[in-house]
Amino acid sequence: MRLPDTDDSLVIRTDFSDDAAWDALCAEMRAPVDDFQANLAFVSDPALDGVRVVQLLGLLPKGLAKSFLFVVDSTALHDPEHPVLVVDLFEERGRTFRAIPSESWSVENNLALANMDFHEFAESADANGVYRGFS
Repeated sequence: MRLPDTDDSLVIRTDFSDDAAWDALCAEMRAPVDDFQANLAFVSDPALDGVRVVQLLGLLPKGLAKSFLFVVDSTALHDPEHPVLVVDLFEERGRTFRAIPSESWSVENNLALANMDFHEFAESADANGVYRGFS
């Protein structure tokens, strides 16, 4: 897997069943919310089609300077809310929760700057494991 050389947070596509849904989800994640915006680099490599989180963790380059990443899997593309999988690479490697696209900025901004910890978002997810913002 070849990753872009960027400080932006990574969004990795693992479902290639619907290009239009991928494009729409990328636009949702990029969209500003109340003047906040996620800093994202999108990775769309067909070699990753169907890769599970545990496999993806094994494919990441050693020394990757990221504490988390977003994964666009089948659920993210096909569920009406498009909840993107967020994967911890630092505190509890492999721990996950989902986030609706309109909250991508909150997750990305706070985790990338270490303003908050992964567990704070994961523990704020609802009973379905989806983070929809702090209430």
